[in-house]
Amino acid sequence: MVVKKQMQKNVNWGRVQATIKEFRDGCATPLQRLQKLAADMHTEMIAGLAKDGGSKLKMLLSFVEKLPSGNESGLFYGLDLGGTNFRVLRVQLGGKDKRIVKQEHEVVSIPPRLMIGSNEDLFDYIAQVLAKFVAKEGNDCKLAPGHKRELGFTFSFPVSQQSIDSGTLVKWTKGFAIAETVGKDVVKELQAAMVRQKVDMRVAALVNDTTGTLAGGRYRNDDVMMGLILGTGSNACYVEQTSAIPKWPSGLPKPEITVINMEWGNFWSSHLPKTKVDDDLDADSVNPGDQAFEKLFSGMYLGDIVRRVILKLAQDACLFGGSIPKNLTSPFVLRTPDVSGMHADESADLKEVAKVIKAAFGVRSLPVETRKVIIEICDIAAQRGARLVAAGIVGILRKIGREGKDVRTVVGMDGGLYEHYPKFRGCLHEALGELLGKEGSANVVIELSKDGSGLGAALLAASHSVNLQKA
Repeated sequence: MVVKKQMQKNVNWGRVQATIKEFRDGCATPLQRLQKLAADMHTEMIAGLAKDGGSKLKMLLSFVEKLPSGNESGLFYGLDLGGTNFRVLRVQLGGKDKRIVKQEHEVVSIPPRLMIGSNEDLFDYIAQVLAKFVAKEGNDCKLAPGHKRELGFTFSFPVSQQSIDSGTLVKWTKGFAIAETVGKDVVKELQAAMVRQKVDMRVAALVNDTTGTLAGGRYRNDDVMMGLILGTGSNACYVEQTSAIPKWPSGLPKPEITVINMEWGNFWSSHLPKTKVDDDLDADSVNPGDQAFEKLFSGMYLGDIVRRVILKLAQDACLFGGSIPKNLTSPFVLRTPDVSGMHADESADLKEVAKVIKAAFGVRSLPVETRKVIIEICDIAAQRGARLVAAGIVGILRKIGREGKDVRTVVGMDGGLYEHYPKFRGCLHEALGELLGKEGSANVVIELSKDGSGLGAALLAASHSVNLQKA
């Protein structure tokens, strides 16, 4: 009790409130600003579709020609590689009436040595896992006579695609560092490994996780027009008319629609509400100047934004009584799930806040007033982030002519930031209501598609199958 009173006595509460006001003002997202951001998103989308390099938004062509309709039938596989784990999936499709007859999957960890080893070792390991998974097919897994197994490959790393079933690795991320793979077609590498491991299977589709999420949602609901990832990182994709894509390669067949992978984490606008905290975070990051949009709200960064504001208060206003707690200066020690947990704390004495701060920073005694300050910081950061996402969604709606229209549009959503952070989710829906009005927002539905990217890849293999059967 004495420690708490001494801590409270040393805090410069005037400076605390001034610092929080500065942060709140810098993060402000009034309706007018959100409307400008939605307009800028729309403008940048058009510029990115006009030519490569025309916008901070890459607006990458996925070469998806046919989205799953529900009519697909047969046995298909999915492989979802996006980090230190990968997922293999098997799905038996029964056509329009039976839909998904059976679905099985396994999650496998990649040994760290393979993430920095040789190209052949990595892909051989993946093919070995596939071989074992295929060997477990039951009698109810029915491959049509004369048909080869087909696989959809979700590969969540930067690739340059020229077709639905090929893609050259631009660079590794997420801890992978195998230099010899860069510049190679990852589909050919996987295909060669499957031959070496005697897996008789064809890669029918190469997609990223956002496109897979959209496809998985579209299979269940024809109104799905967008895929959105709100997790450690963030990205969006949507269904576009090819007639609206000036940069479509000449000489290539032009389907009516395709999916555009926006890479929206790199969106930039002069109207983005950035603060010095954000500038410092960006400068300290592994990619300064890149992913400006994503760094304002994604799960990778939201916790560290909150930590940096708390650190500023500790340094400038003696929030912890004049001392700087251990670990408070360590980047990313406060994670976004921690922020979500604190933000959800509605107890009178905010016990969860004290628990999280003790675990993260080693602070054993935390007055209730200080806990309230931390909740306030969480609230400012989460509100800003959620409202920015809403503005981005509205920008996409405008591009596809569905903003404020009396037509139902569904967003296929995946990612822990949306699924496990109720306050963030609530702010996002509230902001959509502000931007679109009551009637307009009622026609925009966000459907959670948990781990949908692997299933989506298998479904895209089905819709692009060389031996597609219609039930």
